[in-house]
Amino acid sequence: MMKEPTVKWADEIPISITVCDADGIILEMNQRAIETYASQGGARLIGTDVLDCHPEPSRTQLEGMLETHSKNVYTIEKRGVKKLIYQSPWYENGEYKGFVELSMEIPFELPHFVRKG
Repeated sequence: MMKEPTVKWADEIPISITVCDADGIILEMNQRAIETYASQGGARLIGTDVLDCHPEPSRTQLEGMLETHSKNVYTIEKRGVKKLIYQSPWYENGEYKGFVELSMEIPFELPHFVRKG
């Protein structure tokens, strides 16, 4: 029998992680996501439609991403904090299961390296 881990890494990493199913229903949120979206309901968002959390034009864009299984990557600045947002489809055994969104704070000046090979 496998022992349950005592520390869940997703709750310890300083990145907001939200997972929804193929219909856009929020399945999971790590602790950082719950804290980030506290004003919108926090953990109570689990089981709700992710589209309801997005105003236009983001809602229409996300609907298209759910339908076409395409990803969306961008940076934002809000209240003096710059973040990288990475929204990507996720799969299980090759079958499309929904979307995961990663949101992480990044420095305003970020080194960029070009590596060969």
